[in-house]
Amino acid sequence: MKKITMALLIALCGVSMAFAGGAKATDTVTIGAVFPLSGSVAFYGNESRDGALLAIEEINAAGGLLGKRLVLLSEDDEGNAEKTVNAFTKLTTRDKVTFILGSSTSGTTQAMAPLAQRNRVILISPSATNEAVTKAGDYVFRACFIDPFQGVVGADFAYGTLGSRRAAILYDAGADYNTGLAESFRNQFKAIGGQVVADEAYQSGDVDFNAQVTRIRANNPDVVYLPNHYNDVTVQAKQLRDQGVTCALIGGDGWDSLIDNAGDEVLGCYWSSGFASDTTDPKGVAFVTAFRAKYNRTASQFAALGYDAMMLVIDGIKAAGTFDTATVKDAMAKLSGAYVTGNIRFDSARNPIKGAAILEIVRQDGKLANAYKTTVNPK
Repeated sequence: MKKITMALLIALCGVSMAFAGGAKATDTVTIGAVFPLSGSVAFYGNESRDGALLAIEEINAAGGLLGKRLVLLSEDDEGNAEKTVNAFTKLTTRDKVTFILGSSTSGTTQAMAPLAQRNRVILISPSATNEAVTKAGDYVFRACFIDPFQGVVGADFAYGTLGSRRAAILYDAGADYNTGLAESFRNQFKAIGGQVVADEAYQSGDVDFNAQVTRIRANNPDVVYLPNHYNDVTVQAKQLRDQGVTCALIGGDGWDSLIDNAGDEVLGCYWSSGFASDTTDPKGVAFVTAFRAKYNRTASQFAALGYDAMMLVIDGIKAAGTFDTATVKDAMAKLSGAYVTGNIRFDSARNPIKGAAILEIVRQDGKLANAYKTTVNPK
């Protein structure tokens, strides 16, 4: 009798544990993330991941999403397209995720966008600005503005606000992001009456830009457009100043964290951003406050975009009333509302229609800081 009772208890315990395990699984929904968490652009990825984590924490604290608790499962692609594909494959096959945030740069995002479309996985990038990203299909979204708009913003600001008429461009010819911004700036600056007096390219990995800078200096520009990532701009700005090029420098959102790596050579320079941490917008202020409380640092645009990318997915799921991606993608495409980085609605290619902030690099309290200058909205 004792043996039978003990066997029964063990069996019941096994059923109970299996049920508990099943309940735990069905009460949780995993959202995937593929970001450069190490490597040369790790700042972008870590910021966006932390912004997304904050969004999930807030949703879970408010009771979850459609009765379920959200979990973020992050993979490091190191800014490498092949590793991005590997991370996507792992998340979708082994971990069975159907929603993915990522990646941070255009090239890596483009590597997995067709896979997302083919597998009906909703993919949203916080910061991949190349126009081609969302052309993979209707399962692919982004939270940031696109390169053509950002390049136009830079040209309009240089010509209209700074009064520049002679521009030089120095860009990485081996990267989609850089070439996209360079092209849109070039075309717009010429279209509104400006002259591109020097158009210089380099290859990814270059660290000596003195030959290009010499040619730029010889053409006497009154503005230099550097649509490159902060690690390159840190070197380029110094070499430009060392050779006596004193005019304003302008860049895109790849300049985020430049002030943490550069010196006084970037003072008085400007860049277009998806978010200004000194915003006075109530949603923006609440986000900046919450981010600082959680991470003890100021939120960058990549953190804000990561947060918004996560919230766009969440709002799409809420609107759809289901986690079925075919239904959610249609609901996401119809979203329109106020987010941390501004009012967002999607165009027909699932690109957000939103403004760009222009930030000026200034000195505050003895150190470099980004100060909000103006906002340029879509026309």
